Amino acid sequence: MSGIQRFALVLAIIGAINWGLIGFFRFDLVAAIFGGQAAGFSRFIYALVGLAGLYCISILFKPDEELERSPQTER
Repeated sequence: MSGIQRFALVLAIIGAINWGLIGFFRFDLVAAIFGGQAAGFSRFIYALVGLAGLYCISILFKPDEELERSPQTER
């Protein structure tokens, strides 16, 4: 997995945890940390997590061989 794929996956996991907190406890962690849902930085985080989720769709459809290949073996 490349660095950008790992980063996108981490952001998607953060988003999933936040949605779980909202669903189970009605607590939005991103909004609590960054000053509410309408705050500019909160909206930026939501957008970044959304883009990461969209990028993770491409990871879902990659062949396993591409994901397991390390950068040193591509030379």
